[in-house]
Amino acid sequence: MMQSGSLSKAVDDGHRVVLVYATGGELGEVPDGLLAPGESLLDRRALEARRSAEVIGVHRLVWLGYGDSGMAGTPANDHPRSFARADVDEAAARVAAVLREEAADVITIYDARGTYGHPDHVQVHRVGARAAELAGTPHVLEATWSSDHIRRLIEQAVESAAVDPAELPNAEGSDFVVGVPDAVITTRVDVTPWLERKRASMAAHASQVGDTGTFLSMPPEAFAAAMGREFYIRRGVPAGHRDDDVFAGVRLPAQAGQAATPDQ
Repeated sequence: MMQSGSLSKAVDDGHRVVLVYATGGELGEVPDGLLAPGESLLDRRALEARRSAEVIGVHRLVWLGYGDSGMAGTPANDHPRSFARADVDEAAARVAAVLREEAADVITIYDARGTYGHPDHVQVHRVGARAAELAGTPHVLEATWSSDHIRRLIEQAVESAAVDPAELPNAEGSDFVVGVPDAVITTRVDVTPWLERKRASMAAHASQVGDTGTFLSMPPEAFAAAMGREFYIRRGVPAGHRDDDVFAGVRLPAQAGQAATPDQ
């Protein structure tokens, strides 16, 4: 969970945090020897989600129960139960019901490309934005990566000889792009005080080692450099707006301040 630093900060700041899972992630790759006899990947990922939520301090988990759509371009994208095929308004109405129950002030979703193009992430963007409209949730933030930050990290790694340039993927002519330029980003959250919880939250998702293994294998200084900032695009703000907190501009009454964060 790449935004678990922001969620941990929100919990410690006194906000109620609700995590919404659209799918069970049942089509992911399974590391050899991970599953216990008779255990399905669906069961394991539900367990991992609960463990990760406990580390962060999430107050409530919600499962929408849609089917995993798989990676872009795979046959699972077209399965009628897949989240990517779900009716946006129908799915949004279900998320909006959660937003209303929680009197949520903030919802975080993925950016328009789903960060790197995963069909379920892109659908989270569509569904979450529509849910905020239906529920009247005033603050909508799109979780993303800074492509400029990624580039700087790679340049520093090459300069320090930590990475062989020949081993880097050739992105020229590729549609695989992660994140957005700094100029697009409105919100940069310093999560360095919560990095221990962020690493533990990510480690709880052991079945997703292909997504998190590179980061978890980093020494502490490299992990802090790569993961110590989390990036968002705050919808509906004037050009040039900048802030440093998901809850910037949100007051915290006695029973408000909740956030709902849909995931794939």
